[in-house]
Amino acid sequence: MLPKISTILYATGIGPAAPYVFRYALSQASLYGAKIVAVHGMEPLSTFGQSLVEHYISHEQAEQLHQQARQSVKARLRERIERLCAMECGTDPQLKNLVKEIRIVEGYPAQVILQEAVATGADLIIMGSHRHSVLGDAMLGSTTHKVLHSASQPVMVVRIPEGYREAGF
Repeated sequence: MLPKISTILYATGIGPAAPYVFRYALSQASLYGAKIVAVHGMEPLSTFGQSLVEHYISHEQAEQLHQQARQSVKARLRERIERLCAMECGTDPQLKNLVKEIRIVEGYPAQVILQEAVATGADLIIMGSHRHSVLGDAMLGSTTHKVLHSASQPVMVVRIPEGYREAGF
C-alpha cells in the first residue's frame, strides 16, 4: 500500500536557499495533493544575552522590550515566508492553494520542527541541509541531524548545492 501524504511540514531557516528547498515541498505537495505547513523555529534569547540586557535596565523593562521585539521579529519572519510562497507560486492558483499555514514558533529549531510535525499531523517533513564539517557537527550538532534521528515521520532532506545563492525574497 502506498503511503498517504496529506500534510507536509516545510521547515525553513529562511536562508538564501529557502526557495530551492521550498520548490521540493511544492513538488511533493503537487504530486500527493497535500497541503504545506511552513514552520520556522525562532530561537530564544540566550541567558547570557538576557543577563547582559538586564545589567543596564530592570528585569521588567527587559521583559517588555523583549516581548515587543519578539512580536516584531515574528511579523517580519511571517512576511518573508509569505513573500517566498508568493514568489514561488506565482499566479498559479493551484500552487497558491497548497500552502495551508505559516507558523512562527518560539523555541529551538529542531524541537519546534518535531513538535509542529506532531501538532499538524504532518506525514512528511521537508528541510534543507548544507555541507557541514564532521568536527562542527560533532561539537554543535545540526538541526537536520536532530530531526532525522528523532522524527516519527519520514524526513526528506534537500541537499543544498555548494555555493548556492538565491536572489533575495
